[in-house]
Amino acid sequence: MVGLTRIGDVHGYIIDEGEKVAVDGKLYYRGIDVEDLVAHAEAERRFGFEETVYLLLFGVLPNKTQLEEFCGLLGASRALPKNFAEDAIMKAPSRDIMNKLARSVLTLYSYDEAPEDRSAANILRQCLELIARFPTIVAYSYMAKKHYYDHESLIIHMPEQNSSIAESLLSLIRPDQRFTQLEAEILDLALILHAEHGGGNNSTFAVHLVSSADTDTFSAISAGIVSLKGYKHGGANIKVMQMMDDIKKNVEHWDSEAEVADYLEKILLRKANDGSGLIYGQGHAVYTISDPRARLLRDKAARLAEEKKIMDEFNLYCLIERLTPEVFSKVKGSDKKICTNVDFYSGFVYGMLAIPPDLYTTLFAISRVAGWCAHRLEEIIAGGRIIRPAYKCVEKRYTYTPLSERN
Repeated sequence: MVGLTRIGDVHGYIIDEGEKVAVDGKLYYRGIDVEDLVAHAEAERRFGFEETVYLLLFGVLPNKTQLEEFCGLLGASRALPKNFAEDAIMKAPSRDIMNKLARSVLTLYSYDEAPEDRSAANILRQCLELIARFPTIVAYSYMAKKHYYDHESLIIHMPEQNSSIAESLLSLIRPDQRFTQLEAEILDLALILHAEHGGGNNSTFAVHLVSSADTDTFSAISAGIVSLKGYKHGGANIKVMQMMDDIKKNVEHWDSEAEVADYLEKILLRKANDGSGLIYGQGHAVYTISDPRARLLRDKAARLAEEKKIMDEFNLYCLIERLTPEVFSKVKGSDKKICTNVDFYSGFVYGMLAIPPDLYTTLFAISRVAGWCAHRLEEIIAGGRIIRPAYKCVEKRYTYTPLSERN
């Protein structure tokens, strides 16, 4: 353990008499169960991501007036600085949108009125502006990539101020700006579920680590972005989608338990898919019996799959989720608990939303920047010491050999 936090808690097991005991997974934001955040937003027929951002940053739930003012502040901050889109995005497009997002955040340093001010108030202002601007940067970077690298028409929309972040994002990335209420709701859910996952996940720890060195906000948040870009972290759902394409191509009857189980066995034996021996989207470092994010996203995905008339594909996902633990036990001879994680269903959801794979990991970033900012504020206010984890050197000692004596 390298630190303490009040922001997020991931609960996947308990220790009983020195042994790890599996329990149903729970995720808490500032001590509040994320399932309650989702349930109340749905019951009140409103979007919940903005409330989640407020909770993570300030540690308390907003009242109605505070939430309305906060949403208005975020909406008013979505537009990029003057000439930023033309000079920083359009004139320097990138094939990889995560790379472009990181560079854009670093470039915003030059447009900020007080980039080196380390006061909590100024860092909070910078964080709010970054949270509001991430969807706009991502959308414009994607449109530039489509135009300059894919040779398609350049379509740029102005960000809407009086809408939720989920609605604004869908409006920015769709040429006709049209979407259904259910589409916006499930994207809002995905944003809530990805907003925070404790201080020890790779990208959040990167933000803590860099912030502890007393650097600026733009440098710290860009560190989180480049960490999240990795396939072992934010890019995991892309691996899931590639695996699912392979399964759909090679399994003739998607509703056959025997055929699906046989192919999953081949994947584990490194005889199918990419030869890694991994069933992507299955298993988690902390969760054992269940990942609460996966449960919530799966249940909402069922409604969207029904609307899109692709229940056969959704049922294939559910079948793989059900069969994986027994196939894993058979192949590995292990009783290790294997649960489906959120990456397994997130790519499927983004596909149903007609969001291109280029944007899958950036959607994660648009959400997780809320957690990163909360952790940066925590590190600046409550930290105070540079983080320096210890490494043990295991190399042997050698005597220096003069150049003339080397073979």
